[in-house]
Amino acid sequence: MFKRLISKLKKSPAVSDGQVQIISRNDHNISRDNISENALKVLYRLKKSGFEAYLVGGGVRDLLLDLNPKDFDVATNASPEQVNKLFRNSRLIGRRFRLVHVVYGRDVIEVATLRGHHDNAQGKQQSKTSDSGMLLRDNVYGTIDEDAVRRDFTINALYYDIKDFSVRSYAGGIQDIKRRNIRLIGDPETRYREDPVRMLRAVRFAAKLDFKIAAKTAEPINELAHLMSDVPAARLFDEVLKLFMAGYAQRTFELLEQYGLFGQLFPHSQQCIEENDFYRRLVMQALANSDERVAQGKTLTPAFLVSVFLWPCVLESQKTFEKQGMPPAAAYHQATSQVLSNQQTHTAIPRRFTDVVRNIWDMQRRLERRVKKHLESILTHPKFRAAYDFLLLREQAGEQLAGAGKWWTQYQRDNAHLVQQAKQQYQDRERIRERKPRSDRRPRRRNDSTN
Repeated sequence: MFKRLISKLKKSPAVSDGQVQIISRNDHNISRDNISENALKVLYRLKKSGFEAYLVGGGVRDLLLDLNPKDFDVATNASPEQVNKLFRNSRLIGRRFRLVHVVYGRDVIEVATLRGHHDNAQGKQQSKTSDSGMLLRDNVYGTIDEDAVRRDFTINALYYDIKDFSVRSYAGGIQDIKRRNIRLIGDPETRYREDPVRMLRAVRFAAKLDFKIAAKTAEPINELAHLMSDVPAARLFDEVLKLFMAGYAQRTFELLEQYGLFGQLFPHSQQCIEENDFYRRLVMQALANSDERVAQGKTLTPAFLVSVFLWPCVLESQKTFEKQGMPPAAAYHQATSQVLSNQQTHTAIPRRFTDVVRNIWDMQRRLERRVKKHLESILTHPKFRAAYDFLLLREQAGEQLAGAGKWWTQYQRDNAHLVQQAKQQYQDRERIRERKPRSDRRPRRRNDSTN
């Protein structure tokens, strides 16, 4: 169906940023069967209440590409306050970009009011920009045509209209999907200055969709990469999760390096990787393993990848402290504390992850030494599996550890009952944790389209 749609558009003239193509229900492949039930509930209630309602952005793009969207976002001409009144299971969030989360258990449908031009803003409560051009507040509301031009990439300027099931494509979005092209709407430098995270998003979409970043969109990235320092570190950690936890981490890393962006997220790691081939092999092997786990439907923990990215920094910092006369054990502990502290200024890693990172690192020496009286306590440690995987990774990357990985593999086989016991204890703890309210959970951050 999508190929048929593309063939119809082959002879269509170029589409400018403000122009729209309306694709009727018979001419596209999106079916309501592939849209989440909760997203449809939101769309239909908005429509029934007299508001415009659109499935928007990455969800529409992925449906057109016959992919399974992770999230479904909705756009409407209802104000955030009106949306909040319509849904008792909703909450208003955000200052910089005010929107509504409609919550169905673990499923969250994000509803945003159609944005307008900043020229129409009435005071700093609606629109505010930093001296560098970064948007600090973005709550000017408008029409669907204005909203489309405000979106970041053409492939996200797509709207599925629940009223007649048509798709509205702005700025040549459909054509760019056909060309497998990542292209910004508007002047790239201006758009990156408005929100530097768009540089990361360009890379993420290129890796995820196997698309190419258009020349004009790519050109300013290396020069403007330093603007990432203006983005809150907590937001950048959220972006790191999106970049490396979705199954295309290896390709993402290569693109981040190509455009000088990985060094903005992990500056010390980038330095170590450039100076030591072992560290590069370690990172690349970890990313390959992570992508394989995702492909197999297995879970990933952000703490493991963080531990990999920062391990070279720990080893190099430890060497520095030892040269200053510090004993090895003290140098190691000083290095881990310093590395984690320094990294927080770039990507703010939550404590629930840094604690796991420390456990993975601390257990490496115990796994290497294999002291007999400690073996059982190591094997039943809650983070043994992650630490063991990290040990194997080090060996895969070429580090000589006197066969420690093979030894621990055999020890687990010989003590399968202890492994099963530790697994059961872990599952029991997880069930208890899941029952606890998660009031500390941060809402998803929105930026044009989060997919």
